[in-house]
Parts: sequence; structure tokens; C-alpha cells
Amino acid sequence: MEKPRQGFWGLWNISFGFFGIQIGFALQNANMSRIFQSLGTSLDDLPALWVAAPLTGLLVQPVIGHMSDRTWIGRLGRRRPYFLAGAILATLSLLVMPLSEVLIFAAVMLWVLDASLNVSMEPFRAFVGDMLRKDQHAAGYAVQTAFIGAGAVIGSIFPWALEQWGVSNHAAAGGIPDTVRYAFWFGAAALFLAVTWTVVTTREYSPAQMTAFDGAADEEGAQHTVRVLAARSLTSCLIWIGAGAAVIAAVGLLGLEKEVYLAGGLLAGYGLASMVAIRMARGGGKANMLSHIVGDFSGMPDIMKRLAVVQFFSWSALFIMWINTTPVVAQYFYGAADASSPAYQQGANWVDVLFATYNGVAAIAALTLLPVLARSIGRVRTHVVALLCGAAGYASFFVFRDPQMLIASEVGIGIAWASILAMPYAILASNLPQRKLGIFMGLFNVFVVVPQLLVATVMGSIMKRFFPGDPIWTMAFAAGVLTIAALAMLRVREEAAAVQPGTGGAAVAAA
Repeated sequence: MEKPRQGFWGLWNISFGFFGIQIGFALQNANMSRIFQSLGTSLDDLPALWVAAPLTGLLVQPVIGHMSDRTWIGRLGRRRPYFLAGAILATLSLLVMPLSEVLIFAAVMLWVLDASLNVSMEPFRAFVGDMLRKDQHAAGYAVQTAFIGAGAVIGSIFPWALEQWGVSNHAAAGGIPDTVRYAFWFGAAALFLAVTWTVVTTREYSPAQMTAFDGAADEEGAQHTVRVLAARSLTSCLIWIGAGAAVIAAVGLLGLEKEVYLAGGLLAGYGLASMVAIRMARGGGKANMLSHIVGDFSGMPDIMKRLAVVQFFSWSALFIMWINTTPVVAQYFYGAADASSPAYQQGANWVDVLFATYNGVAAIAALTLLPVLARSIGRVRTHVVALLCGAAGYASFFVFRDPQMLIASEVGIGIAWASILAMPYAILASNLPQRKLGIFMGLFNVFVVVPQLLVATVMGSIMKRFFPGDPIWTMAFAAGVLTIAALAMLRVREEAAAVQPGTGGAAVAAA
């Protein structure tokens, strides 16, 4: 059986919740560095404070993906229980965050907020694959990208808009401006209402219907995962553990920042988790969450491995931007490095406008420019072009002197952002087993999270050693790694990622 074709409102309802989730992410991305600096942290300590967010995603997304593949709760269904639970927790976090008066409380609330957003977000990726036929996957992820862009525009620009409406943008030393405070509270309401809309207006296919569409769940396949794990050598586990130990040792030997311990701990932790999974499999245990996560991670399809490399470098650039754009713009375009100065707050509000710009461009490009390019040159080459546009946008920070000109930089970044959110997921959704879409999407997002952890741990050490107090050079790193991502995308075979008949731009236009 084939799934029914979704019309415009079907596509709208499936992804509308992401509109609210992205408002939450945008408020976090555009304002957390500002909040941390307002509460007294130094520029050099920002990456360490941001570590909590990607670490949370790394741990939460594969687990939630695995669980949501196996959930069915009556009327709530398979993915929607996670939408709703994450939305409630994220709403509470957004309400409490701007009440922070001490740095450690703000850092903890960032962790809670990011965990909650990840609980809601990860199943949304799989939800598109669940609800749509393969020939509508491109349309579904394009509409989702448009909602992501629109939500991010509103979340990014709202503090600036509040200032225009007369809300105070100034705060005493150690305080958070009213513009940021009210924006977070608005975001809490918007997130909850948007996710609730998707929960109420959609009805998931029952397990019986999913079996009719995609075939019965392959229990033999689950046990095959166990057998493959049992046959794996423990040598690879020891290599991971050794690599982690080497990184930890290098912190003291090379004088690296203490946050780098986390990177070493993660490498060693994966090695230990793999060792446990292999020993359990050899002991005759049945397939469980750990065996699925470790087994599916090591046994990813080839196209997923190639796209994972692209994602790794793409998201490295994005995280560099999110951490450093506010201090870069404030220092180099407004002449203010002191977070308590009016000029710094003016620069921070302009960053909100810049972030709104690239997200607005992404929303438009996802439904217009990218489908046209995909029809003409294919999805792989389209992604290459988009990533190079983003690299040019980062590099232009060295060229422009007027902050108004940075709008042009954000156009290139917005095109890249649209493609990063749509193209890899559309390619994957049509090439992965539907019954395991949640776990594979969760594992794919590991390559969104790991580069963020590396940026948060390693970038601080690099900047302190070679460019102390000179954050503009982070934009050079962003341009470089996005160029590497574009080159890596050329390794994805066009025939593996080709648009199936009836997909791509035509499907998006029909949506």
C-alpha cells in the first residue's frame, strides 16, 4: 500500500510545530552569549558555557529516536508524545531563563532548555518520513525548513523589535535587558501553541497501517544487529578508548583549555559503550537500546556516512557563528567589548536583525531557489553551491566595515542554512528503512552535535593561543570549514541522491 498524498494543509500541520521549536532555538542561539556576558562571564569562557547544549543533543537525540520508533500511546501515537513532553519542558525553561541572576543558574537553564528542545525536535525529522510518501519527502522537508526559517526570524528579531516599541534595552551590570526577558516569555507561549497545533491537527498512522505501508518490522534484522556486534573485535573499542586517553593527556602536556577533557571523555565513553554492547551480544543477550544505537551507528548506510562528513563540517561553521557573531559585531562594528555598555547592547540587537535576515532568506530559498537549482543540477550540486555561498558570507566579515553591509553576508549564509536543513534530510529519508527512521535520524544528528562540542572545547584553546581577544578570526575558521563541507559533498554519488520521479522542485511547488 502507498501512503495517501498530503495536500498543502497536511504538509502545513505536519511541520507547524517546528515553527515554535525554532523560535526557542533562535532565542537561545542569538541571546545566550549576550546573557552570559551580561551576567559577568568573559569572552574566553563563552565556549565552555555553551558545551552543555551540544552535549545534551548528543545524548538525547539517539535515545529519543530509538524510543520513538517503538512508542505507541493511544490517540497520541508514536512521535507526538515526545513533541508534547519536550514542548512543556521547553516552555517552562523559556519562562525561567531570563530570571537568571547568577551565571551558574543561566548555564543550567541552557542545559534544560536544550534538552527539552531536542526531545521535541528529533522526532519531527522522522515524523515527516512517517507521514509522507517518498515522492513528497523533498516537499515535506522544504516546508519544514520554511517553518524553521520563519520561526527563527521571529525569535531572532523580537528583542530588536521590542526596543523599537519602547521596551528598555539597557540593564545594570549583572542584569538582563527587558527586551531579552520579554522575548523569552513570548517565545515560551509561541513554542507551546505551535507544537500543540501539530499534536491536535495530525493523526499518525497506526502500527498496522505502517506495516501495510512499509512491511512488518524485521525482528530478524534486530537480531542480526546483535550477531554483527558479537562478531566485532574489541580492538576498535580499545582504539577509541586510547584516543580519548591521548586527548585527555594532551590537555596537560599542551596547556589546552580544560573543556577539551570533555572531547577526550566522549571518545573514551564511546569505546566503553561499544565494549559493553559487544560483550552483551556475545553473552547471548537480545537486541536492546544500547545494541541498536552502537550497532546502527557502526553500520550506517554508505550514503549516510558520506553525508555525515558534510554535516560535521557544516555544523562546525554554524556553531562558530552562533557563539561568536555577537562579540564580533559588537567589537569590530560598534567598537564595544564591554557587555555593560550601550554600544554593546546596540550591536547585540543588530545581531538579532542579522540572524533574522539569514533565517528569512532560508525560508524563501527553501521553497524557491533550491528547488530550481535541484531540478537543473541535482541535489548534490545544489548543496555544494549553497555551502559555498555560506562560506563567502562568513569571509565577507573581513571585507565590510559598515554593519548595515552585513545584511549581504547573511544572504549567503541563509542560502547555506536552507540547504543544510533540507537537502541532507530529503536525501536520507528516501534511502533509509522507514521502521528505523527515528534512530537513524537521531544518529545522523550526532554529526550535528559532535562538531558543536569540538567548537565549544577546542576553539577556545585555539583563539586564546593564537588570536587572544581577537574574535573576528573565528569567521575565517567558519568560512574554511564550510568550504571543506562543500568539497566533501562532492563525494556523495549523484545517483544515490537523485530525485525520484515526481519529487524535488515539482513536489515543493505542489506543496
